[in-house]
Amino acid sequence: MDFEAARANLIKHLSVEIEDEKVLAAMSHIPRELFIPQDEIHLAYEDRPLPIGFGQTISQPFIIALMTASLELTGEEKVLEVGTGSGYQAAILAELAKVVITVERMSALAVAANEVLSKLGYKNIKIHIAEHMLGWQLEAPYDAIIVTAGAPKIPEILVKQLKTGGRMVIPVGSRYDQDLYKIIKQKKENIVYNLGGCRFVPLIGEDAWMEEE
Repeated sequence: MDFEAARANLIKHLSVEIEDEKVLAAMSHIPRELFIPQDEIHLAYEDRPLPIGFGQTISQPFIIALMTASLELTGEEKVLEVGTGSGYQAAILAELAKVVITVERMSALAVAANEVLSKLGYKNIKIHIAEHMLGWQLEAPYDAIIVTAGAPKIPEILVKQLKTGGRMVIPVGSRYDQDLYKIIKQKKENIVYNLGGCRFVPLIGEDAWMEEE
């Protein structure tokens, strides 16, 4: 399969709705096929989510591009990613921000993501095994936070880890369907935008969903 041609076709498709050239440029040279399980690799550049094991997914490229563009990164930020998954989103963030802190509940996924990201030469990504409390308070506050799992509400614990003026993008809704919210933290009342419907796996942890038995 010609992955480079498939990647170029995907970027052309995304550029119809995504106007952020820096996000498109980052996605245009990151080999998404390296983050996909071997039996799904032929679908690496389809605009759709794909399973990566452990009940988790790599998000649809359009949603990834939309979420990343919504963070309005300039290259100087410290970004927190909640839900490392395959590591693909972290790679995109690393191209656009100064430092990426990413947390993952599944240690096997964290190890696999670290292997791929190290192979690609990223030096500005730190991967941690997530704790029950959401986020990673040790390195807060963050200029931007991206959450790659759906929450029942906007988690206050994550808002607290965001700098004033910082942006957070998070899916909020039920376990099965959500709306994508962009939150801009203010000293008084935060600004919240609804970016449209989406579908993510549930966000597990304090101030989010309990793990199902």
